[in-house]
Amino acid sequence: MSGDKTSKTAKQGSMQTARLMIQGTSSNVGKSVLAAAFCRIFYQEGYQVAPFKAQNMALNSFITRSGGEMGRAQVVQAQAAGLEPDVRMNPVLLKPTGHTGSQVIILGKSQGTLSALKYHGEYQRRTWPIVEKALHELLEENEIVVIEGAGSPAEVNLKQNDIVNMRVAMEAQAPVLLVADIDRGGALASVVGTLELLEPEERQLVKGIVMNKFRGDIKLLQPALDFLEERTGIPVVGVVPFYDQFKIPEEDSVVLEEQYSKHHKEKSRADTLDVVVIRLPYLSNFTDFDPFEDEPDVNLRYVREVAEVGQPDCVILPGSKNTLSDLRFVWDSGLGEKILELWQENVPIIGICGGYQMLGKVVRDPLGTESDLVEMNGLGILPMETEFAFDKHTVQSQGKVIGTELFFQRCQGTEITGYEIHMGRSRGEGQPLFAIEAQEETYGDGLLVGSAFGTYLHGIFDNDPLRTAFLEWLWERRGIQRPVGKTTSQAAIREQAFNELAEWVRNSMDMEKVRSIMGLQKGSWS
Repeated sequence: MSGDKTSKTAKQGSMQTARLMIQGTSSNVGKSVLAAAFCRIFYQEGYQVAPFKAQNMALNSFITRSGGEMGRAQVVQAQAAGLEPDVRMNPVLLKPTGHTGSQVIILGKSQGTLSALKYHGEYQRRTWPIVEKALHELLEENEIVVIEGAGSPAEVNLKQNDIVNMRVAMEAQAPVLLVADIDRGGALASVVGTLELLEPEERQLVKGIVMNKFRGDIKLLQPALDFLEERTGIPVVGVVPFYDQFKIPEEDSVVLEEQYSKHHKEKSRADTLDVVVIRLPYLSNFTDFDPFEDEPDVNLRYVREVAEVGQPDCVILPGSKNTLSDLRFVWDSGLGEKILELWQENVPIIGICGGYQMLGKVVRDPLGTESDLVEMNGLGILPMETEFAFDKHTVQSQGKVIGTELFFQRCQGTEITGYEIHMGRSRGEGQPLFAIEAQEETYGDGLLVGSAFGTYLHGIFDNDPLRTAFLEWLWERRGIQRPVGKTTSQAAIREQAFNELAEWVRNSMDMEKVRSIMGLQKGSWS
């Protein structure tokens, strides 16, 4: 009874807060980016605004200052809103560990791995009070909350245990903008079909339709927009033109396909450094390598097969959500032998988190925390052994470069920041590369042998001085003294991207209509 009373009080207090929910006709229609845009638009107008997504499924996560793990999309949205990321903005995070199971993270802490069948039953119903509490706390503390849905609200097989789409909209009494990706085709049918499958009380909350990723002359689209409004009785409040130049971190590795083809086409020149990332089946935190996308002298490639590797300037083994399964993929695909061959040729090999573990002698998972694989031999490059434990190490880290070999000598003493997300505990021999401070602990991180090195630090290349030293060293390995082109800092690039995105969406949306839908009084924005 006390829980019901608290919820009712929270609802009464939070009704003063404006709210807006972004739902989609399917996954990957641009909900996360549009939510980030609205967060920045309202932030620019002087509001205290926060993002919220009840449940996220993604391998690209982030660690908050308090050590909690949350989805990258809500981190980006929080940054767009000028806020420190908070796990309440994404109270439930699912990190797939296989085809039918996921690690479940509640309010930033891992609860173990569950099958999809078990999660979508009783366990998911038990998470609703946690979602409800987080939602109302954010509504209490902010002037505007921008809420994001997941996938489609019309998945009839999942609606019974829904905690992320229309149940959230109903709980918050949030007006919904339904977004369709017009670039992929079938947008009109997907909008009409989605609305047809909603319950009447759910449909009443849909106050606007947005066509996203539009290419062409809007005059040719107008008859379709008129049809939608006449058929549904819901206004089209925006047609957002297709644009892919925003430097904003992505959440889902599905974007790597189009990013790769575009980037490779534009930057496949002889005067660029060829940086190869192994595209692991369970690749996580691929945004670690976004800084290379912003370097004019770097061609970043993701590869799955030996034939694609070529003779790169360096090879990176990235993070993984299922290290042993991905290590088996590396061996079975022949990439393991190729990496060893390149290392013996003195090509730099880099391991980040799970990739760092793979560079060691052996990886063990006796408790089955990630898969049914118990032990596998690593690449044997680094003198290190890793064993998985049930508890997860999640911290934001800061420290200094203390390595003395390769390019580390030229940036020795430089301050660095990053974050760690791993269940493995590694024991190795050798001088660490970084002296780390995190949660009142001090410890060494990273190992180096020959031209290979690894670290547990995600975001290591976001550190501008270290990245610059690394790239200049790669040029010197070619026998070229070539200063790296001075790029804007990653923080400045991000801020500029948020402002560009806000302007792009603001100019494509009937913002007066959106504000009216939200109940924002005219004159309360600049």
